[in-house]
Amino acid sequence: MTYTEAIGKGCKLILDRIVRGLALARIHPNVLTFIGLMINTVAAVLFGYGALFAAGLVIIGAGIFDMVDGRVARVTNTVSHFGAFFDSVVDRYSDLALYFGLLVYYARINRFFYVVLTAIVMTGSVMVSYARARAESVIPSCKVGFMERPERIVLVILGALFNRMAPVLWIIAVLSNITVIHRIHFTLRATRKLDAAGTLADPAPLAR
Repeated sequence: MTYTEAIGKGCKLILDRIVRGLALARIHPNVLTFIGLMINTVAAVLFGYGALFAAGLVIIGAGIFDMVDGRVARVTNTVSHFGAFFDSVVDRYSDLALYFGLLVYYARINRFFYVVLTAIVMTGSVMVSYARARAESVIPSCKVGFMERPERIVLVILGALFNRMAPVLWIIAVLSNITVIHRIHFTLRATRKLDAAGTLADPAPLAR
């Protein structure tokens, strides 16, 4: 067994025990999702005060709740359509909270350029999720692209722990918007096929 396999098995064992404990405690998965948001809010406050390393550690803690809520739902047979919707909405709030904390931090130290860069990152991150959700209202699936939430969170954690947040923001800003463009192009090609087949749904009710 390699070191990587051993670490993976060890982490899985710990995660399984956490899931069983939470299931026995009868904590609803939606509550776990909300707790994750509250922990990320603490990380956002730490970001705002410039405590990047501490914020990175807190985000890791919040990530545990992100990983276990779905598993607890399956173990306790409480999987629901609303749970999936709630988890997705809360994830967006968690993301925005973290970036807002960084925005406050850069504003406090008068780094206007990075305030703008963080705003671009916030926009790109939201649009990655929105582009997929909107695309899947007219086509079966739109999972293309690289910079989804897990990748963004890992990058933010690395940037915080190693004090390399500026390059991390550049990477997220560029790749998240490339992901959006990729999804637009993918949806364009898919909808053209639907148009040609005459199976596209009436677009009027889809307007927002």
